[in-house]
Amino acid sequence: MADALTAENAPAAIGRKSGSVTLVRHGEPAQSRKIRLNAAEYRDWWAGYEVKGIKPGQTPPEGLKAVAREADVVIASIRPRSIETANAICGDRAFARDPMFVEAPLPPPGWPDWLRLSPKIWGFLARLHWVMSDRHQEAETHRQAERRAAEAAERIAGMADEGQDVLVVAHGYFNQRVGAALKRRGWRCVEDQGFRYWCARKFERAS
Repeated sequence: MADALTAENAPAAIGRKSGSVTLVRHGEPAQSRKIRLNAAEYRDWWAGYEVKGIKPGQTPPEGLKAVAREADVVIASIRPRSIETANAICGDRAFARDPMFVEAPLPPPGWPDWLRLSPKIWGFLARLHWVMSDRHQEAETHRQAERRAAEAAERIAGMADEGQDVLVVAHGYFNQRVGAALKRRGWRCVEDQGFRYWCARKFERAS
């Protein structure tokens, strides 16, 4: 007996061509990284990063603006840096704002105050500590974020399986996890610009 069609392994309807999913990282944030911080200061730095927009004077890639024009659905996370990026690439077009796509948290380890590192190094160490420990009383855990990414992937895959091209403007790490969840559901990355600012990764359902 043939396997039944499911949301994870087949389009929503036979004969209907699925649309695409494009995951975009926001533009460069308006927050300096040319500083050295201890763990407590990095926690405050990250809190500031979460509420700031993108650095003024940036020009979105024309290709990305074209993707936004052609998309049937555009969704941004609710963080200012994602909203401002979506405004830049969408122009006057309205778009949805969804908290499901916010970045996973970066709580730093509780290391001594004498240890001072750059935000880039703190980001790497905080992410590693967050993934390995999976115990954070005040923040979303790694397992919870993985479940959220899986739910986000299922939601946008469902839209695309209805024939819509979906564009999501969100964040580097969380986009990566959503992309991994899409692949587990039978999608493949057909265009990959990486995870730098303004970069996109396009997914289509594997035939």
